[in-house]
Amino acid sequence: MSPSTLERFVRRARQAVRLRDNVNVLLTSSRDLRALNRRFCGKDKGTDVLSFPSTPAMGGPGRRVAGELAISLDIARENASHLGHSLADEVKILVLHGILHLAGFDHERDNGEMAIEEARLRQKLKLEVGLIERSRGAGFRPSNRRRVHPPAGRRTA
Repeated sequence: MSPSTLERFVRRARQAVRLRDNVNVLLTSSRDLRALNRRFCGKDKGTDVLSFPSTPAMGGPGRRVAGELAISLDIARENASHLGHSLADEVKILVLHGILHLAGFDHERDNGEMAIEEARLRQKLKLEVGLIERSRGAGFRPSNRRRVHPPAGRRTA
C-alpha cells in the first residue's frame, strides 16, 4: 500500500467516524509493536494494532492530532493470508479499528457498541470481517495476538 493510498483511507475512515483531528500511522514490525506494547502497556507480547490517544504535546501549533496508531505489518500479512484478502485491506481494517478507539470506543467495556459501529463502517468502506468479529469466534484464530489496553492516558486497539 502506498503512503498516499494509506493517507486517503485514513482520511475516509476519520470522516466516517466523525473524527476531525489528524491520525498518525506507523506501519512496523511485530518486534517493534511488541516493544511498544511492553513499554506503554506493560505486556510483553505481540499484537496487531495499538492506538495512542493524543496528548497535549502532540500536533504542535495549527495541527491537531487525535492520536497515533501503530500496526504490525507482520501480523497484518499473516491475517490477510489466513483470511484470503490483500495486505492493503487488512491494514485498512486495522486502521479503522484503531480510529474507532481514538474516537472513544472500547469494545471491552461498551456492551457491543463498538462492534456494531465497526460492522456498519466496514460495510460503508467495503471492508472484510473486522477484528471484533474475529475475536468472537467467526472462524478466525490469530496466533495468540490480542489487542490490549495500556495504562491511563494510553489506549490500544
